Amino acid sequence: MSSESLSLAADAAHRRHVVLGILCAMAGSATLSLNDLCIKALSGAYPLHEVILVRGLIGVIFILSFAAATGQGAIWRTRRPGFHLARAMIVMVSNASYFLGLAALPLADAAAIGFIAPILLTLLSVVFLGERVGWHRWTAVVVGLVGVIVMLNPEGQFRWAAMLVLLSAFTYATTQTMTRSARATEGAATINFYTQCGFIVTSVSMGLWTGDGHLAGSADASLAFLFRPWVLPGGHDWIFFLGTGAAVAAGGMLMAQAYRMNEAALVAPFEYTSMPLAVIWGLVFFGTFPDARGWLGIVLIIGAGLYTLWREAVRRRA
Repeated sequence: MSSESLSLAADAAHRRHVVLGILCAMAGSATLSLNDLCIKALSGAYPLHEVILVRGLIGVIFILSFAAATGQGAIWRTRRPGFHLARAMIVMVSNASYFLGLAALPLADAAAIGFIAPILLTLLSVVFLGERVGWHRWTAVVVGLVGVIVMLNPEGQFRWAAMLVLLSAFTYATTQTMTRSARATEGAATINFYTQCGFIVTSVSMGLWTGDGHLAGSADASLAFLFRPWVLPGGHDWIFFLGTGAAVAAGGMLMAQAYRMNEAALVAPFEYTSMPLAVIWGLVFFGTFPDARGWLGIVLIIGAGLYTLWREAVRRRA
């Protein structure tokens, strides 16, 4: 085979690799939006530590079953236990702050605020990973940020719950940067297995402290979600518990794989896939719907992601 043929074959393989990573990001983002829906549905009746504990147990079962079915073997074996401990702690902060904000905000609002994370992720990938980002992709993330600002409705009243989601966005960007840095030694299933274990340990500790409800009684939706006493799940609520466990395990593995396969700045804009889904879930399950300002923000966000995909295709052809 000639050198030109080898080059063309390598280029085609690279394009497939890029596209597969992007598809993983879109599928993972869509799956995690189901997790948000389930958490929002449970936040009015159950404490956060109970939801996270049940979700973590279901997630571990899902991941181990997936690993066994795909022949991955003992996914808990790792040469970097310190990395997994640090990452699990940061993921816990990210999840807890997001869910506490989600309890007090409309689903679409929380999702929109959370999309500051890809912009932060682009910055972190440049500073800590040394990735090069051209002006086309910088333009795309800036346009996406403008869309988020539009949806935030800056003229409205200041909301502390929004600050919780901003904290979640920053810590989420940090965890995905860590995932990218460990791609050579740690698989997606291993990363998510230790993440779920971190959820279980933290939620059990929280439950032992506040599970009796001695700190409950706050009128604030976020604090009520944090300190509510343990409640035995009943009725159709088990559907949401099962849904959040399966969604976070599958979505987490898809997102980890996406960031292992491609540069963080390329993957990040495709997390915007969950934005229209958040609008749909909000309308169908909670009766909330964006106004004209909200739709403008959605168009800007989705447009930024599509533009990034188009520019990547042009760059590869060149």
